Amino acid sequence: MEVIAGVKQMQERSQQLRAQRETIAFVPTMGYLHEGHLSLMREGRKRADALIISIFVNPTQFGPGEDYERYPRDMKRDLQLAQGVGVDIVFTPSVQEMYPQGFQTYVEVEKVTKNLCGISRPHHFRGVTTVVTKLFNIVKPHLALFGQKDYQQLVTIKRMVEDLNMDIEIIGLPTVREPDGLAMSSRNAYLSPEERRAALSLYRSLCKGEELFRQGTKDAKAILREIRKIIKAQKLAQIDYAKICDPHTLEDIDEIEGEALIALAVKIGETRLIDNVILREG
Repeated sequence: MEVIAGVKQMQERSQQLRAQRETIAFVPTMGYLHEGHLSLMREGRKRADALIISIFVNPTQFGPGEDYERYPRDMKRDLQLAQGVGVDIVFTPSVQEMYPQGFQTYVEVEKVTKNLCGISRPHHFRGVTTVVTKLFNIVKPHLALFGQKDYQQLVTIKRMVEDLNMDIEIIGLPTVREPDGLAMSSRNAYLSPEERRAALSLYRSLCKGEELFRQGTKDAKAILREIRKIIKAQKLAQIDYAKICDPHTLEDIDEIEGEALIALAVKIGETRLIDNVILREG
C-alpha cells in the first residue's frame, strides 16, 4: 500500500494508472475510520482495478466553534485498517498542500444545500463541494463511493457532478449501523456511556416513522410529532432538525407520495449526530 502526501505526486500516480487503462475507485474520508468507511472501500475494491482513499480533515467544512481541532484522528490505525481491506493508495495531504496561501476559489451547489444541515451550518457544504472537487481533480477517479448516512452530502455531490459534467460515477451505499441500530460515525467516539444510550433515540424515532408510514400514515406532521416525542424524552438530546423531505430536491413536504426522506440532526450533549431513512411504498 502506497501513502502519498503531495498533490503533484498523487496526480502523477493517478495519471499512470489511467495510462495503464486501470479503473480507479475513490473513497474520500476524514479518517478515524469505522466499518461504514470500510464497507465503501470493500465495494470500491470489487468495482475497480485500483482503490484509492484520502484521509484529510477538511477545515473549510467546519464552522466557527465546531469541532475541527478536536475531531478524532489516528493515522496509524487508519492505515492499518485501510491495508486490511485492500486499499492500494492512501492520499494524506496537509492543509497547506490543499489550501496554499492565497487560496480563494470555492464550489457552491445552491438549492439542495439550503435545507437540513444547511440551515444551522450555512458554509458547511461549500467546504464539502470545494474539497471534493479538488480531490476529484487530484485523484482522477472513474467512480467515487459515499455513505447514505450523509444523505444531503450525497445528493449535493451527485448534483455537482451532473451540473459540472464531471466524468465520475457517484455511488451511494446504505448506512452501516452498530448492532443496536446507532448509525456509525467518527463522532460517536465523543459520546459518554450515558450519551451513547441517549443517542439511540435517533434510530428508535426513525423506526417509529417507518412503522407509521407502513401503517398508512402519509401526513408528514403527524409522523414528525411522534419522532420528536421519542427524541425529546431523552434529557441529553436537543433537536437541531427533524424533517420529512423530497429525497431528490430535499424540500420539505406535507404529504408523502411515493418516496420521502426522514432526516434528523440531534445534539446529544455536545455531540451533533445525523441520521436518516428513506420511506418507500411496499
